[in-house]
Amino acid sequence: MESKDYVPFFDTKPAKGRVLFRLYAASMFVAICMVFAYRVSYFPSSLEGQLVERWAWSGMFLAELWFSWYWFLILVNRWNTIYRYPFKDRLSLRYEEKDLPGIDIFVCTADPVIEPPTMVINTVLSVMAYDYPQKKLSVYLSDDGCSSLTFYAMLEASRFAKEWIPFCKKFNAEPRSPEAYFLSTVEPLDDPLMAKQWQSIKKLYEDMNERIETATKLGRLSEDIRKEHKGFREWNSNPSRRDHQTILQILIDGRDPTAVDMEGQRLPKLVYLAREKRPQFHHNFKAGAMNALIRVSSRISNSPIILNVDCDMHSNNSAAVRDALCFLMDEKQSHNVAYVQFPQSFSNPTKNDLYGSSLMVIMEVEIPGFDSYGGPCYIGTGCFHRRDTLCGKKYSQDCKSTDWIKTVSKNDRKVEESAAVLEETCKVLASCCYEENTLWGKEMGLLCGCPVEDIMTGLAIQCRGWRSIYYNPERKAFLGLTPTTLDQSLLQHKRWSEGDLQILFSSYCPFLHGRGNIPLKLQLSYCIYLMWAINSLPTLCYVFVPSICLLRGIALFPQISSPWVMAFAYAMLANRAYSLGEFIWVGGTFKGWWNDQRMWMFKRTTSYFFGFADNIMRLLGFTKTAFVITAKVADEDTTKRFEQETMEFGASSPMFTILATIALLNLFTVLGGLRMAILDGQNKALDRFTVQMLLSGLVVLINLPLYQGLFRNDNGSMPPSVTFRSILVTLLICTIAAF
Repeated sequence: MESKDYVPFFDTKPAKGRVLFRLYAASMFVAICMVFAYRVSYFPSSLEGQLVERWAWSGMFLAELWFSWYWFLILVNRWNTIYRYPFKDRLSLRYEEKDLPGIDIFVCTADPVIEPPTMVINTVLSVMAYDYPQKKLSVYLSDDGCSSLTFYAMLEASRFAKEWIPFCKKFNAEPRSPEAYFLSTVEPLDDPLMAKQWQSIKKLYEDMNERIETATKLGRLSEDIRKEHKGFREWNSNPSRRDHQTILQILIDGRDPTAVDMEGQRLPKLVYLAREKRPQFHHNFKAGAMNALIRVSSRISNSPIILNVDCDMHSNNSAAVRDALCFLMDEKQSHNVAYVQFPQSFSNPTKNDLYGSSLMVIMEVEIPGFDSYGGPCYIGTGCFHRRDTLCGKKYSQDCKSTDWIKTVSKNDRKVEESAAVLEETCKVLASCCYEENTLWGKEMGLLCGCPVEDIMTGLAIQCRGWRSIYYNPERKAFLGLTPTTLDQSLLQHKRWSEGDLQILFSSYCPFLHGRGNIPLKLQLSYCIYLMWAINSLPTLCYVFVPSICLLRGIALFPQISSPWVMAFAYAMLANRAYSLGEFIWVGGTFKGWWNDQRMWMFKRTTSYFFGFADNIMRLLGFTKTAFVITAKVADEDTTKRFEQETMEFGASSPMFTILATIALLNLFTVLGGLRMAILDGQNKALDRFTVQMLLSGLVVLINLPLYQGLFRNDNGSMPPSVTFRSILVTLLICTIAAF
């Protein structure tokens, strides 16, 4: 195609409001310099009686230095934020249906209890119904739970797809997850024909759902069900979740002339895989599952583009695949694009996002900041990859867009083997020992050995010379489920922060692995997440040290009558005002922002602290890397409290002990400070300690839901054992501080 015929498939625009942001940054820089000047100028003398004050002052100064460094990382990230805009109509004009590339879609699940089969198949059905040529789609489910219940649900989904896919296309259904669709739409009473079909398909779905739910509650399948498909014979030997052979079943073979929907159109391929597991082999969690899928799919469909989604992330936008292709198939701009990352979005946050789980600022502001420096990090779901880059290919000047497009259009190779033969020959590709002494998990596929294998893999791809693209459509491409309890949210962030810090301490550190391979600004942007865990130390210092020093009568901030206090006040207030404005701009509420601030303090003092501690223990050889799956379901009472935005403390956790201790200590400090101010007739104490009292008062306000949890009388209240331990620790700290 001649260059004069070229029209771009996407556009790139800078974020608005850059001038205001840079004015804010300049003013913050001045305030931070004044804070440092005050700390250096008024550092306590070396008199023996001031030893405790010197240590406290040093701790606060170091904490402020770290906060300033972290603010600088955020500043760099947001300096040149850009946004992408695809043109799907141009893609359709340029390429006919037969010229579009095949898409292999990977869905991963690991536990049929916390990731129910009905949820899994809703995700599978949603991606099977994409607005895309069906013969070009191949959907693979990796079941690391090796559950016959999940396999049965997939079998039911393969039958229901014959009705569901034509319905979606005929009525342009959105979203294309049956569960989400019927929850978000009402029967179209104004059209009798459509109403009849709507009721019919809903009845089919409810019947299927009831059959799966019944089997799930029983925990087993009847003999009649087992006779429905030869695949159930794989469970005759009673395989366990951690010890079983490879189970591979092609439920829908797209080449089979009988594999058609109710309108005679070919159905997508549908494949079930439970890779082999043996106790003596490390299975590398999700990275291992993804690598097995890459190898197996290379024999069955070998599509040049791979989409992977988590089992709770159903498709919410059937055109998302065409959006991704605009970024991957542009003739002049796509030659170095390895993957297109869509944001993680969620369907179940409360109005004010009680647990701050929607990640709105991260997805709407921070990750677009990555895009201007080389592309977003890979976040593990909702990502369209070029197969060759995911398999370790390095970028070179020879990787022209025209060659990539030509390869795409000619990729539909013929697979001669029958489905039965493919099932047998591909099993070895998913064996537990296949990766031994190979480059898989090291230079090919997803990198292994880290709880956040996605971040590390994306970084490695970018260091091989590729870039990535971030696209956040108005109608979200995927919708998932956020944690519905505080404990789940904290555990999720512990895993993330632990894995991120592990990367920072490894050979994949952006400043080592990325040196000379990716821009310095991208290296610094990665550190926003890789240094999450380290944030725990200065945050703990700021919530403990001022309170303890107030009890001892040690002032750590300027007097309220001193002009130096303006620097501290501006740095704190301007930073939080910017945070609030950013949060409102991305669609949040004031109360949602306040909840978000609370959760960041909770995460920094617990999740990140334990993530940091576990990393140190791992480096010393005392522990090994673990992977914790976040539960996707909750009981009725927990769900009700979540919907009412009542914080859940039902579990007995060391994290809750820390949170309760911080809350009680600052409460006692505020009361002690007020007593001191009342007894001081000359108001000198109030002048010296106002900032510390306000800081402790702010912590008290943030912890109001925790105080309620201490005195509530339901299953979600703070366990008495946690309350008792926290009170003891708080009293011990206060006693020590008094001497």
